[in-house]
Amino acid sequence: MYYVCKRLEISSAHSLMLSYQSKCEELHGHNWIVKIYCKSETLNADGMVTDFTHIKKQISGALDHKNLNDVFDFNPTAENIAKWICDNVENAYRVEVWESEMNMAAYEVQGK
Repeated sequence: MYYVCKRLEISSAHSLMLSYQSKCEELHGHNWIVKIYCKSETLNADGMVTDFTHIKKQISGALDHKNLNDVFDFNPTAENIAKWICDNVENAYRVEVWESEMNMAAYEVQGK
């Protein structure tokens, strides 16, 4: 099994729709750290699991310097963002989304 990990820093804003009062309901920004883990039993024709440049272009292009409420049709929590990234990057099986040095959410595909 081959493994790769791509780390990105993305600056974006969001506001959360919550069932309780929170300051996170107001528009605010983060310098997110995103770690995307990919794996494959075989390498592609270029000898890669997934091209790092393609991951950066795909994810940073969609999320960097954006209001995430305008990008997604779901509540843009770190958990939901992690799942969306995992679902949209070739060979991804785990994604970590750090909204601060102290707060991280992860999504991992089981059995993949």
